[in-house]
Amino acid sequence: MVRMELYQQDCLEGMAGLRDASVEVVITSPPYNLGVRYSAYRDDGGRGAYLQWARCWGRELRRVLRPGGSFFLNLGATPASPLLPHQMALLMSRFFRLQNTIHWVKSIALSRPGGEIVSAGHFKPLNSRRYLTDCHEYLFHFTPEGNTPIDRLAVGVPYTDKSNIRRWQHTGGRDLRCRGNNWFIPYPTIRQRSAERPHPATFPVELAAMCLKLHGVDHCSTVLDPFLGLGSSALAADRCGAGRFIGYEIDGEYLAEARARLERNARAV
Repeated sequence: MVRMELYQQDCLEGMAGLRDASVEVVITSPPYNLGVRYSAYRDDGGRGAYLQWARCWGRELRRVLRPGGSFFLNLGATPASPLLPHQMALLMSRFFRLQNTIHWVKSIALSRPGGEIVSAGHFKPLNSRRYLTDCHEYLFHFTPEGNTPIDRLAVGVPYTDKSNIRRWQHTGGRDLRCRGNNWFIPYPTIRQRSAERPHPATFPVELAAMCLKLHGVDHCSTVLDPFLGLGSSALAADRCGAGRFIGYEIDGEYLAEARARLERNARAV
C-alpha cells in the first residue's frame, strides 16, 4: 500500500519541510507560462519572473533529491512561444545534469512501404499560415550527477525483426529492446472535457508510470510531484507500488479530483 500524502499547499512551503536527500523520484509538469486558464493560478506573467520562480523550486528539488535520484520534467510549448522548454532545461541545468531528453509524442502520421499513411493519436487543431500543429511535448530527465542507472527494458518494446534476437548477443535471447526517447502516448478519447478532464493541462498516467519504470520501480521509495494537478503522478505511483507519494497542489478543486481519482482507482482494483 502506497503511503499517499496530498497537500493543498504551495510547493515551496511544502518542500521546506522535507529533509535533504529524502526523495527518490520527482515527476512533475509545472504551469507553462503560456496563458493556460487555470482556476487558481495566473499563467500569463512575465517570462523573467516565471524563470525566477522556477529557479526557486528547482533549487529546492535539488536539495530534497537523493544522489541517485531522477527528476522528470514535462514541458510543452506553443508555436508562437517555442523556447520555454529549452529555457527551463538550461535553468534546471544549474542544479542538475540533463541525462535524457524524451519526446512525448501525442499524435503521429506514419507512411507504410506501400504508400498508405496511418495517423494515430490526438492533437489540438491549429489553423495557421505560419506554424505546424504541435503534436509533442518534452520530458527532460534530470539527475544530480548525470550517472543515475536506469532500467531501459522496463519500458522496452518487442523486436519487429525477430532475427535480431539471435543475431545480437546483448539481447540475451529476450524479445525486448530499448524503446528509445520517442514515447508515443496518446490521450484517451474523451467526450466532455469539463467532466472527464477538468484540468486544462494534464498528462496521462501512463507517462508518469513509464518514468517510474525507467528509474526502476524497486527504487521508488519516495515519489514527489510539486505540481500535482489531477494526480496522474499519484495514480502512477500507486500503480507501480511506490513506498510513499508526496504531492502539492494549490487548487482545492484539482486536489479533490485527484483524491477522487485515487479512490475510484482503489475501488476498481
